[in-house]
Amino acid sequence: MQHVDVLVIGAGAAGLMCAITAAQRGRSVVVVDHANKPGKKILMSGGGRCNFTNLTIEPENFLSNNPHFCKSALSRYTQWDFISLVAAHGIPYHEKEFGQLFCDHSSKDILEMLLREAEEAGVKILLKTSTQYPKYEHGTWRVTTSSGGFQASSVVVATGGPPIPTMGATDWGQKFAASLGHSLVPYRASLVPYTAAPADKGAWTELPGVSLRAELTVASRSWLGDVLFTHRGLSGPAVLQITNYWQEGEALTIDWWPGHDLLDEWHRLRQTQGRQLLRSWLSEQLPKRVVAWLVSDWSGERKSIADLRQEEVFELGQRIHAYRFQPAGTEGYRTAEVTLGGVSTEDVSSRTMESNLHQGLYFIGEVLDVTGHLGGYNFQWAWSSGHAAGCVV
Repeated sequence: MQHVDVLVIGAGAAGLMCAITAAQRGRSVVVVDHANKPGKKILMSGGGRCNFTNLTIEPENFLSNNPHFCKSALSRYTQWDFISLVAAHGIPYHEKEFGQLFCDHSSKDILEMLLREAEEAGVKILLKTSTQYPKYEHGTWRVTTSSGGFQASSVVVATGGPPIPTMGATDWGQKFAASLGHSLVPYRASLVPYTAAPADKGAWTELPGVSLRAELTVASRSWLGDVLFTHRGLSGPAVLQITNYWQEGEALTIDWWPGHDLLDEWHRLRQTQGRQLLRSWLSEQLPKRVVAWLVSDWSGERKSIADLRQEEVFELGQRIHAYRFQPAGTEGYRTAEVTLGGVSTEDVSSRTMESNLHQGLYFIGEVLDVTGHLGGYNFQWAWSSGHAAGCVV
């Protein structure tokens, strides 16, 4: 039985940050992970360039049954702290839209930075290591793993969630928490593409690969951004974002031409371009394949702008600005970026991430019921929650 101060279960973003922070305080730290490589999610994120944080981090960018829970950790280890770490390692990065920060070269830069920090701090990382549920006995945590037994003052659960099972992702942490009496907020795949019903897929046969700016609305929440037609349904940033707020069975309203009003445009064009087909003019504003789909079986498809009746333009305007999309579902954990829901924050300290039910047990990162928007927010939650626990374990 090896004695350590801190055993971190999970060698992802949150786990590595926690291990580094604790080891820099002089704690003996071991990280175990059943995967064959650390930080797999880091490597694949951002199209291989890792959207590692965002210039604007606010509590409003996170979802949780307790919207206040994330505030303490985010305020004590901010995006500027992580940006400073990235700069200290000389990693070049750039800003994309909406404050999203990406590596110029590769996600490997972020992972190598973390592993370098861990090595310098004396963190030991054990991979290909399966772990049984830890047990608290005689004032200490005992953990049996395939790499041997450990006795630790603190156990940190940083196991993430089920998304992308091909990487070995599971809900081990959520189930372990439940076994010890922690409540779970029902969890599901989020930041995930939609699948389309057969009728939609049949109408969209010419559209896969087409991307355009659109506004998606579900319940009282709207999101503006790029939407991508796929062979299975809809993807793209706006689609992924809205899945955080979508409930299974709900329909979405999609505005394919946000910021415009077809009826207003028609009134204006009648005076200047009356002989042009509305379809031809629309094809100058939107992707031609999208326009062809929108005007198929529309009564005014072959009429000039001047010859159209207002009722016909209104009908097309409804298709363009208030298209009703009923998803068949989502692609699920197979392609989801995060888990929505997880270990309830009700029995976890927002300052330290320690369980209120079991001394020396901590939950950080995605395993908790804290989910960020698309755009670097989930990584910032990993850095901030990992740092919060690492300061006290």
